[in-house]
Amino acid sequence: MLVYIGIDWSQKKHDLCFLNQAGARLAEQTIPHTQTGFSQLDVVREKLGLELTDCIIGLETAHNILLDYLWDQGYPQVYVLPPNRVKSSRGRFRQSRARTDLSDAWLIADILRTDLARLQPWAPDSSLTQQIRSRVNYVQLMTKEIVRLTNYQRAILLRYYPVAADLFSGLKTLIAQHFIRTFPAPETTKDLDLETFQTFARQHAYTRPEKLPATLAKLHQVHPIASSETVETFQSQAQSLARLLLPMIRAKRTALRELNNLFLQHPDHFIYASLPGAGDFLRPALLSKFGDHRYRFPSASRVQAVAGTCPVTISSGKYKSIRFRYACDHQFRQIVQQWAKASLTSSVWANAYYSRVRPRCDSDNHAYRCLANRWLAVLWRLWQDRKPYDETYHLQQRTLRSQPREIMTV
Repeated sequence: MLVYIGIDWSQKKHDLCFLNQAGARLAEQTIPHTQTGFSQLDVVREKLGLELTDCIIGLETAHNILLDYLWDQGYPQVYVLPPNRVKSSRGRFRQSRARTDLSDAWLIADILRTDLARLQPWAPDSSLTQQIRSRVNYVQLMTKEIVRLTNYQRAILLRYYPVAADLFSGLKTLIAQHFIRTFPAPETTKDLDLETFQTFARQHAYTRPEKLPATLAKLHQVHPIASSETVETFQSQAQSLARLLLPMIRAKRTALRELNNLFLQHPDHFIYASLPGAGDFLRPALLSKFGDHRYRFPSASRVQAVAGTCPVTISSGKYKSIRFRYACDHQFRQIVQQWAKASLTSSVWANAYYSRVRPRCDSDNHAYRCLANRWLAVLWRLWQDRKPYDETYHLQQRTLRSQPREIMTV
């Protein structure tokens, strides 16, 4: 006998509902978010005389330790439902907005009972892929924080020390932050000579010493001078931000090195390493989004929808509208769109497609998204076939498909 178990999860407790194939409630229970609480699920299952293979379990998150418990216990059929699916299904059973956690657990169980054929079972990726995904998220978090703080720091520098904002290749570099800590105001660089500047650069492992003479010349040019009161007001803030940014930039670099080492250990790394324009971050980021299980995306259109690169078509009678896709994995869309933009530096096909589609797009981002949509179809095929990307072969295949077919007459 199959039983559908809906779980409405939270941080402190979980509500369970057991339904049979006819939709009758066999049991309802609330368990605490503890190991003892988790084991109560097995107690209820055993009281109902159910085997692990009889249970089909659904919940709304893949980021809860309860999911690890279910998988470790050996439950073979676990489904992670998108929260939007559960939310939009509430109107199937009631017109009012009344709801409880137990009613949501019952709803999840009933969705499993009626819509199971439309759902895909959840399975954890390998430990290596999970580590890669975790590092990717960490690098993205650090990047956002560094951008946020450097934007604030730039605004401060433009107020009293504008030359320091663009002295090196950017404020997101270690040398730029070391410079602000060592020379926090225009007055501190008045007597700075080339030898002292070169010594400073060597101390902080600057890798472009040939640029130092031009950088020093730029520093000694005549620039607008802020009042002493303004310098005194903002100087300490710029230095404080530099003290915050230095360890963050180092942490990001360390995380990127660890990410690259993990990526090279993955059996699918050669596929992503062959992608044009995908660098040390985008390669493992794409791998983390595709994962290990080929059945997760049974078609290219499925991965395009998840990544949000393809639009949504609404059609009824004579009415037809094509709209931007909001319901998607926004992180995935950002990653693949960055890859599409980067591919223009090394792919002939990508440049040709972008040049053709850009006049019909509303913006550069729209064009990058169209290119990303095409790239995802290519990557999905490579992922399914376990083959690296070959630009020459890809162009040959496109040429063959674009040739008109001969019509044979009898």
